[in-house]
Amino acid sequence: MALNRDQIIESVRNQNGFTKTRSLEIVKILSEIIISTLESGEDLMVTGFGKFYVKEKKGYRWRNPLTGKFEMLPPKRLVTFKCSKKLRDRINSN
Repeated sequence: MALNRDQIIESVRNQNGFTKTRSLEIVKILSEIIISTLESGEDLMVTGFGKFYVKEKKGYRWRNPLTGKFEMLPPKRLVTFKCSKKLRDRINSN
């Protein structure tokens, strides 16, 4: 089961005694910091957690299977994640 935003907000609220409104603000601010950093093309490292990388993928030629025509796909940026050794060890210790 994946952890959703509402569950993260509830967890922040329970662990710190904040109101639901304050917890929501904290999660929104953190999300915006992460998004704006990655949007600008910078990598984002969270010590003890991992690093988010922005990778440039070149455009390439591909064949559309429906029409049989060759087309060019435009270049795009992808976000990848590599977890830290601390996180990997902690996950594998259980």
